[in-house]
Amino acid sequence: MKLSIWTYEGPPHVGAMRVATGMTGLHYVLHAPQGDTYADLLFTMIERRNHRPPVTYTTFQARDLGADTANLFKEACHEAYARFKPEALIVGASCTAELIQDDPGGLAESMGLPVPVIPLELPSYQRKENFGASETFFQLTRRLARDMNKTPEVSCNVLGPTGLGYRHRDDVTEIVGLIEAMGITVNLVAPMGASPTDLTRLGQAHFNVMLYPEIAEETCRWLDRNHDQPYTKTVPIGVGATRDFIAEVEALSGMKAADPGDRLRLPWYAASVDSTYLTGKRVFLFGDATHVKAAARIAKDEMAFEVVGLGCYNREFARDIRRLAKDYGVAPLITEDYLEVEAAIKAAQPEMILGTQMERHIGKRLGIPCAVISAPVHVQDYPARYSPQMGWEGANVIFDTWVHPLVMGLEEHLLHMFREDFEFHDAAGPSHHGGHAPRGVDEPQVVIPDPVADGNIIWLADAEKELRKVPFFVRGKARKNTEAFAVQQGLTSISVDTLYEAKAHYAR
Repeated sequence: MKLSIWTYEGPPHVGAMRVATGMTGLHYVLHAPQGDTYADLLFTMIERRNHRPPVTYTTFQARDLGADTANLFKEACHEAYARFKPEALIVGASCTAELIQDDPGGLAESMGLPVPVIPLELPSYQRKENFGASETFFQLTRRLARDMNKTPEVSCNVLGPTGLGYRHRDDVTEIVGLIEAMGITVNLVAPMGASPTDLTRLGQAHFNVMLYPEIAEETCRWLDRNHDQPYTKTVPIGVGATRDFIAEVEALSGMKAADPGDRLRLPWYAASVDSTYLTGKRVFLFGDATHVKAAARIAKDEMAFEVVGLGCYNREFARDIRRLAKDYGVAPLITEDYLEVEAAIKAAQPEMILGTQMERHIGKRLGIPCAVISAPVHVQDYPARYSPQMGWEGANVIFDTWVHPLVMGLEEHLLHMFREDFEFHDAAGPSHHGGHAPRGVDEPQVVIPDPVADGNIIWLADAEKELRKVPFFVRGKARKNTEAFAVQQGLTSISVDTLYEAKAHYAR
């Protein structure tokens, strides 16, 4: 048995919570023991929602297992309906409650509640969070959508956003604005912002816009088969993908989009001399499949980066990622183990990581800049400002997010490189004051770290100090090569001479 401290996805009932929390008029009754209610923190603390998720827990305890836990569940359903008066209920079990096999769906359906009750079969030990969100949205749609006449005007549904989704709120605003500017009516955004009653009129739109395949693809396929609604396949993340997305919408609707004009910043920068600093930067990508596929295209075609590794954690999309990795000439990494991801990043020695919150921590440990492109994320990735990933403004946000770690990293390197220069050292005053240190200020001490031990190889203080002069984006590789050289030479410590001998050795 292998234990993991961190996981990329929660259990599937968290995915169901994301759908319920994003919607209105829907309540989730979750059969769960005391202690499985931690998910409130995901929405109130991390996503910073001002209300708790619409979830009622049975919260049975160990002493209840000898009695009738089924009655506890029925009581929770009655109390939830009486208190919240929802338009519909979804019911299910957490991973722990699944073991006692109380059948929440069957129990709730037998209670005769005056609202639709949708049971969720979410196998907690085989599936994960994104599956839970996808299955919940699909079951709601299949139960509630009605056959309806299409609207007189061209209309579409925008499908996929949920609570706790990475930039979903702002993505919806950006894409709805883009669609409406084309003269197309947005019939419904779902699940986020929709109610069970709203879902009954999904069928009156002419086509669907699929924003997040992990959540909406199964529902889009069902609506296509049963309600004659084709759907978009391109996720509009990046300049090229947004143009392709608009072309799809034009083909489905018969409407034309206006040129974005001067809204885009990236094309101008890409044509400037400053952009040559970014050309050829080696990047490693990891996250959910949708954002990794989009990021790979942006990295290669729009930023002129070199993709040296990519992968995803949601195995349902492993085939797509393997096909993409083959196109980029790299080995695909399909895993839920962050330690495997860290090992792959160490081996690739990229100059930048594009990943999740997990890779942000990995980057800190390895000294590699990281930009977050995908869930799982933390509170800093739910900014109060408008910060989409999709559409034209999303392309600008991505450009800033990716370039700033590299540019600021370069600035940090230059500051370190010139720190002891006669004009730029810490004790020097401003140049417009003649470059003299202010009177009364003691000259700061240059602090040299203690020798750093790495296995049997010890870095001496002078060598560690010299290593810091190597640019940050190749420093990790320089350290690794020097240590390998020292091992070959039978050395137990690395001095400045060893550092330069290793440099000469690998230069041959």
